Formats: sequence, C-alpha cells, structure tokens
Amino acid sequence: MFSKLRSLIFKLDPETAHNLAIKSLKFNLVPNIFDENKNDPMFKANLFEKQIENPIGLAAGFDKNAEVYNSLFRLGFGFVEAGTVTPIKQLGNPKPRVFRLEEDQALINRLGFNSFGADNVSSKIKSNQPTGLLGVNIGPNKDSKDKLNDYLICLKKFHDIADYITINISSPNTENLRDFHDQNKLEKLIGSIDLQMKELKSNTPIVVKISPDILDEQAIQVSEILLNYQIKAIIVSNTTEGKRENLINISKHQKGGLSGKPLESRSNQLINIFYNLLKGKILIIGVGGVDSGESAYTKFLAGANFIQLYTGMVYEGPNIVVKIKKELKGLLINKGVSNFQDIIGKKEN
Repeated sequence: MFSKLRSLIFKLDPETAHNLAIKSLKFNLVPNIFDENKNDPMFKANLFEKQIENPIGLAAGFDKNAEVYNSLFRLGFGFVEAGTVTPIKQLGNPKPRVFRLEEDQALINRLGFNSFGADNVSSKIKSNQPTGLLGVNIGPNKDSKDKLNDYLICLKKFHDIADYITINISSPNTENLRDFHDQNKLEKLIGSIDLQMKELKSNTPIVVKISPDILDEQAIQVSEILLNYQIKAIIVSNTTEGKRENLINISKHQKGGLSGKPLESRSNQLINIFYNLLKGKILIIGVGGVDSGESAYTKFLAGANFIQLYTGMVYEGPNIVVKIKKELKGLLINKGVSNFQDIIGKKEN
C-alpha cells in the first residue's frame, strides 16, 4: 500500500510531506495496521522499569512538538521520543532545510531545533495522557547566552510528565552544541543536571544522545562521566556530518546532519564500543539505519538494548514496526532464540 503512495508523497517537499504526515496522524487518517505479532513475548521488555510491548522506538525529530505520540503508539512503537524541545519557541533554520537522498536511503536535515517551546509542549502532554512510554528530548535555544541553563529550564518543565528525558548534545545544526562532548564541558553539564534533579527530588531517568562523529577515544571519556553520574541510558547516535563521497544523490553535499542507511555502519561500530565500555551498567539505545528485521538484529548483536528509527519510516511507511517485528522474529526463530534480549552484544569480533 505505502509503496504506491510513496511516489506521490515523494513529489512533495520533504518538510511539507512531514507536516502532512503529522496532520494525518492527528486526525486519525492513517488506517489501522494489523500486527500478527502484537504482544509476542519474543519482544517484551522493560525500559525504565516499565513494561513495553517491543524494543522499537521512534526517535526524536518526527513528533517534535508532542502532537501525535498516541497515534504513533497505535502504529506499534514500543516507545516514542518527542522533541527536540527548546525553552522558548523558535522557528529553526531557513527553508529548504530537509533533503531526501532516495538512492542512498537517507535524509539530510538542518532544521535547527524548530520548536513550539517548552510551555506549549508540556501543556500538550498534560492534556493528552500518553498511552505508552513517552520520552522528551531537550535542547537549548539557538541564540541562548547560557545553553547549559536551557537544559535545566527544560528539566523543570518535563521531569514530572515525561517517562524519561534525553539531553541532546549532538545535533550538528545548533552552533557549538557538540562542544558538550568535551570532557570538561560534559562533566559540568551532567553534574549540573544531576544537581538539578536532586533539587527537584525527581527520579525521572536521564538519557544522553551523542554524536557519531566523536573519536573512539572520546567514547572512553564520555562513558566515565555517564557512569559516574549513573545516567540511565545513552542514545547512539544522532546524525552525522561525516564523509559523503560515496553517496549518490545530488543533494549529498547539503549542509546538515545525515541520517539513514549511510549512518548504519558507524552507529553499529560505536554501539559496540560503548557496549564494551559500559558493561551493561547503562542501557544503549541504538539509532541509525534501522529499516528492517536484519538491521535491527545487527544493532542488538552490536550491543543495543533498544533501538530507535525515523528515516526508515520515511522510506518504509507507517507499518515499519510490524515489518521489522515480522522479519526479526524469523531471524530469532532461525537462531533458536526465544527473546531478542538473548542476542544483545553477541556480535562476533
């Protein structure tokens, strides 16, 4: 069904198509999807002490302003991450700012944290009780003079309504944001967040989303800091500014973060590095190139406890979770595995 619609949708500008998808979900125009593997014990898991139906989440960037998360749960996602949300409303970067690279099964975006702002988004969540596990991804305003404090403002807004909060230090589209990967700056940021959460007497899990473009040696420093402050999970990874010589599409040199299949290999490599560093003490949520049972299987083998996707849904359509579960189930049965968690980190080096 979606394969027929896709050619029409892809005639639209990517951001227009995205806005249309949000409206379709908001008004329940997306048909119900039959899932023969719904509630299959093979996919059951606990994330942040809550049982979820499967380990496949929707990454931040799709439901930026928490408008359609309950519709996304109905599509089968085990958890959904809204955002990135900034303290104050901002428009983001000038358009055009999203590009499809069809031949590469990829997207490039330079959205720049376009957000309705923390007040608006928190009000939406309070007035529309989530039916599943909902995370909120937070980040600073573009023109902020104190980016660290912006995170603390958002923590105060969301700590009592989100199931977890993701600290986004890795978007390539907000100037100097990735500086927070520096050891001293990350230590100061995570220390400030830890102190803020103690003052709020909040136990909401904190998650950190990192860049795929860090050096392997930096992963050691990042791991030490996250372990020291008992961060609950790390998301590996955000979009990349990396090399694009091997891409085919004419838009490959557009400025912005690259997501989708070209990110998959580096994401898996970095997941495995963190798996060996964190030794199960911090959960790993793997992102980058997930669009099939095979790609999900590879992420789990590398060491991901859970996975997220976004670009995969652009190319595969709203039934992507059902598709992944069906394919993944076949792979797991073939290996004689009764639950996906049994293969986590079993990659042969």
